[in-house]
Amino acid sequence: MAHVRLPSMLRTYVDGEKEIDVEGATLRSVLDAVRERSPGLERRLRDESGRLRRYVNFYVGDDECRTLEGQDTPVDAGTEIMIIPSVAGG
Repeated sequence: MAHVRLPSMLRTYVDGEKEIDVEGATLRSVLDAVRERSPGLERRLRDESGRLRRYVNFYVGDDECRTLEGQDTPVDAGTEIMIIPSVAGG
């Protein structure tokens, strides 16, 4: 199982959980499992065509997935995935 860590702004979609454990061999399959568990969260993570949202960073272990293989990044059992929305302001 992968451990998906969620920021506070997204926790309302998973009953306030800080972390959820889901099965998946790639980031894509992990996000698919997250979608099955919480369909409302999907719109915040991927767009209508299934691409990762530009303003959300997905860390698989210590590396941002876009520097790896994107959604096809392999995920081993016990891997921590952190979802971090970009912060903007002025």
